[in-house]
Amino acid sequence: MVPESIGKLSCLEKLDLSQNGLSGMIPESIGQLSSLEELHLYGNQLSGMIPESIGHLSSLEDLYLSENQLSGMIPESIGQLLSLRWLFLFGNRLTGTIPESIGQLSSLEVLDLFGNRLRRIPESIGQLSSLSLLVLSGNRLSGRIPESIGNLSSLWQFYLSENLLTGTIPQSIGQMSNLGIMNLSMNSLNGVILETHFSNLYSLEELDLSSNSLVFNVTSDWVPPFQLSSLNLRNCNVGPDFPQWLRTHKGISDLDISYARISDVLPSWFSIGHFGEIPTIDISHNQIRGTLEKLTLEAVEFSGLQAHFASNQFEGPIPSNLSEALYLDLSNNRFSEMTSFLCSPKVKSLKFLNLSSNHVSQELPDCWRSWVNLELLDLSNNAFSGKIPTTVGSLLGIETLKLRANRLVGELPSSLKNCTSLKVIDISYNKLSRSVPQWLGVSLPNLVILMLQSNQFSGSLPSQLCHLTHIQILDFSMNEFSGTIPKCLNNLTSLAQEGNSNLTIRHAFHQSFAQAPGNYTYVYYDDDATFMWKGIMSSYRSTLGLVKRIDLSSNSLTGEIPSEITLLAGLVSLNLSRNHLTGQIPPKIGNLKSLDSLDLSRNQIDGGIPASLARIDRLAYLDLSYNKLSGEIPTGTQLQSFDPSVYDGNPQLCGFPLEKICDPERTDVSSNQEDPDEFITQDFYISLGLGFAVGFWGVCGSLIFKRSWRYAYYKFLNASNDWLYVKVALIR
Repeated sequence: MVPESIGKLSCLEKLDLSQNGLSGMIPESIGQLSSLEELHLYGNQLSGMIPESIGHLSSLEDLYLSENQLSGMIPESIGQLLSLRWLFLFGNRLTGTIPESIGQLSSLEVLDLFGNRLRRIPESIGQLSSLSLLVLSGNRLSGRIPESIGNLSSLWQFYLSENLLTGTIPQSIGQMSNLGIMNLSMNSLNGVILETHFSNLYSLEELDLSSNSLVFNVTSDWVPPFQLSSLNLRNCNVGPDFPQWLRTHKGISDLDISYARISDVLPSWFSIGHFGEIPTIDISHNQIRGTLEKLTLEAVEFSGLQAHFASNQFEGPIPSNLSEALYLDLSNNRFSEMTSFLCSPKVKSLKFLNLSSNHVSQELPDCWRSWVNLELLDLSNNAFSGKIPTTVGSLLGIETLKLRANRLVGELPSSLKNCTSLKVIDISYNKLSRSVPQWLGVSLPNLVILMLQSNQFSGSLPSQLCHLTHIQILDFSMNEFSGTIPKCLNNLTSLAQEGNSNLTIRHAFHQSFAQAPGNYTYVYYDDDATFMWKGIMSSYRSTLGLVKRIDLSSNSLTGEIPSEITLLAGLVSLNLSRNHLTGQIPPKIGNLKSLDSLDLSRNQIDGGIPASLARIDRLAYLDLSYNKLSGEIPTGTQLQSFDPSVYDGNPQLCGFPLEKICDPERTDVSSNQEDPDEFITQDFYISLGLGFAVGFWGVCGSLIFKRSWRYAYYKFLNASNDWLYVKVALIR
């Protein structure tokens, strides 16, 4: 901690105790350091309030209290530090309003209050005429942006993102002629943006107004007075016309006008070469029409390009030059031919390729040897036909392979076992057949999601699948599998671990700027998974860790449900419905404490419902209908809360919520109700009988058939009786 005696060092000009693990409070005596010019206490664990005595440091120029655990309000006395140039309080727990006295700091050049819990911007902030950097992002600021903000004539960087600000953006911002960076994203700002908002912003280079409810209303021939290098208007209302004023900006390296309500034809001047050398362009989730042929008219270095053109109405051919990009998302459009693009000889460093949900109806091209850097390939929801080509096995770095909802036939190519980095395979909703190869569970040890549902796979489930220790979603439903469920399922380690996992399959793509080698910018993509959940087709991305599941439904599986499945304590969903399973529900099914959904319907399962099932308090979906279950439904907080239909087709079941009342005098011998003493089973009684017979005839039989042993035994009893009689007599 900072000692109270620190105040005795009145001649001290600089105090730097940063990143020293200091705790406790800043002492009031700190205000006695009258000669102090620099105070650095950042990166510690200091708590409590900033002392009022801080205002006595009349010579202070630099104050660094960032990255601590300071709480309470910023003291009004801060306004007495008339010599203060830099004020860093970011990364604390400061609350309340920014004090009005802040406006008295006429020498202040940097004010950084990022990541606190502050609630209001004072009008006096407009008096900071020397301020060049203002960071108020990541607080809880509400209300309007003060009109006086436009008086900050020296301001170069202005950050107000991630707050709760409402109302309109004051037009006075247009007077900040030195402003180079303005970020007001992720607030609740509304109203109309006019040309006057930018009238004198001659120096503006980066503008981010994303995730607000702003409407752009500028004329089609407007020429902005600035040249942007970065523009983000995501979720703003920019349309319906494509913003023609972007034509004057030839140096943009980061453009995001996604979700901008644009319903227009892509203008002829819009090309990759029109923008920066390594641009990131996001025009996704609009209704932009036309082709992409003119995107590459101008010469440009494509390596590192990140192009997000998803969810529009683009059609025609895909320019072959786009295969040189780093990240390319053309999903949810109207492209109908991709062979010329996929077989382009210009493939370089493309790592992310999403061509899903288009109108392609052709054979899946056999030209994947050039795509050696690909990490994610998504061709789902098209009409690709033919077999999966063996050259797919050349994608040695592939982590996600999605061929879902096409018309693919044949079997899984054995070359796929070369792709040892695979984490996600989704080939659902095709016409693939043959058996599931054993190498799938041996050669691909990193698999987390394996989805084969709705194909024509047959044969038995290979026991090698139990080697997939990282698997969290296993879906083999709606196929033609037969045989029994492997007993080794308890080896699926991730499913055996309780608690929600942090499953997020994230792909990170970076690029290096030519003008600054070694500097990287990152773009991230988190995988999603789509499957049937409680009867509804759902997609999950950030919540994938909540849906650990096994789905083997709608096959021809036989035999009993293996008891080993009850060791998968982390399992959230288990669906074994619509098979030919027999036997009883495992008595210890209650060990599946994380279970939210259980479907065992339409099998031939008999016996009673285990009492342990009633103890799964998270169970929200249950279907046991159309089996041969019997006996009384166990009482508890769960099983009586379900609709009676979940027990339909089991005429021997009784008890609430069914109308059929159980006979109290009838004992159902077929019931497998869990006994409180799990050791007293049928095997226990058999062992008890055998033990009694062996013991009885081992002793008594010997006495009956062996005369000498019998006489010796009686003699021993008489001697013991005499000895006991003497002992009792002596005691009396």
